[in-house]
Amino acid sequence: MSDIRTGVRAGLPMVLPSFAIGISFGVLAQPVMGSVAPIVMSIVVCSGAAQFAALTVLIAGGGAIPAILAGMLMNGRWLPMGLAIGPYLKGGPWRRALESWTLVDASFALASNGDGTYDRGKLIGATIPQCSSWVLGTVAGVLGGSLLGDPQALGLDAMFPAFFLVLLFEEARTRPAIAASAIGAVIALALLPWAPPGIPVVAAAAAALLGLHPRFALPRPAQVATA
Repeated sequence: MSDIRTGVRAGLPMVLPSFAIGISFGVLAQPVMGSVAPIVMSIVVCSGAAQFAALTVLIAGGGAIPAILAGMLMNGRWLPMGLAIGPYLKGGPWRRALESWTLVDASFALASNGDGTYDRGKLIGATIPQCSSWVLGTVAGVLGGSLLGDPQALGLDAMFPAFFLVLLFEEARTRPAIAASAIGAVIALALLPWAPPGIPVVAAAAAALLGLHPRFALPRPAQVATA
């Protein structure tokens, strides 16, 4: 089990893309949400996918409740991730809930040991530089949006899908991962033209259930320390 400092070092390569995408969110959110709400949202939620989903609903004229629901649907992908990482967190329910706040996509991938087990130190440590740069990027976007102009003109919008493609490339090296990725992509592409925002991602996450099949399941660890 690695310590948190090891996780921080592992998360450093994610600082620049997190900062850049945070700028994009801040620039787009400020005219819709004001100057304070986007920054508070980035601190509390710290999820680019959920925040952009909620912002998309607001830009389209939806109210606060539909926007919150869109963000929750987008973060529904963390349910199977939480089930996977839960046994490796420490302490009682409240401490484990607090540690679970560090669950973000890149940290989940970095924390994977490749055998069905996860490294708590890497999970927590890798999230520290990512969320810090995400919040700072949001602040920069909110305060300097008028100077930066359109994020699409700067190419910042392209960093978001590229960011996740890098994670997929690093993670999809085994037969179960490749099969789940392919099935998830088919599900998402089939739903994307007509499903509400967030639904395709949540439905695609169901491909992870492939791991329940004995043919694809990774071996379970003999013992997990939870304290």
